[in-house]
Amino acid sequence: MTLKALVFDFDGLILDTEWSAFSTAAEVWDEHGAALELTVWQEIVGTADHVHWSEMLEADLGRPIDRELVVPARQAQHHAEIEAMDLLPGVVDLIEAAVTADLSLGVASSSPIEWVGGHLERRGLIDHFAVVVCRDHVARTKPDPELYATAVDRLGVDPSEAVALEDSHHGTVSAAAAGIACVAVPNRVTAGQDFSSASLVVDSMAQLTIPTLAALVP
Repeated sequence: MTLKALVFDFDGLILDTEWSAFSTAAEVWDEHGAALELTVWQEIVGTADHVHWSEMLEADLGRPIDRELVVPARQAQHHAEIEAMDLLPGVVDLIEAAVTADLSLGVASSSPIEWVGGHLERRGLIDHFAVVVCRDHVARTKPDPELYATAVDRLGVDPSEAVALEDSHHGTVSAAAAGIACVAVPNRVTAGQDFSSASLVVDSMAQLTIPTLAALVP
């Protein structure tokens, strides 16, 4: 087989949105006299199949909060932090190398298309991706394989001809279940998670080359 496609996750892989998501939520917990443990947050990273964070907070507090005030305020802070972020190291170089190698590129994300597509467009990356598959397009998000299976199907390649790039345990499980070799690139939130489903674990996408990824394809 020959490597024909790369399929990227988005949150925590292209932009460090996962840290902002956790830290801004943790601030809300703190404002309510509680503490949000990173290990608890890690359980929902990479999937949309979980209760809203405000429900998690209410469960911890044992009482309701003013969601109409608290949720938009935290969301605004989270979005402002993301607007000011740089792309994570190695993202642009790897995309450019893949384009030069004539590989097809896709995105498979548990986030909404409005979120993912909007950020990719704003950062000038959207035109590089032939396919962007998000939770709007599937019945189940990661760790279910549907997102990745849909992405490679739309790219017109066999799963064995693709490599997935992920930052979370749920994501690596999803890719592996779809029959796709996966590289895990942990971030500040996902470091320490179980990446036994990944074919390779690296500290940064800056360490990856097309030959390295091609070697993962059987």
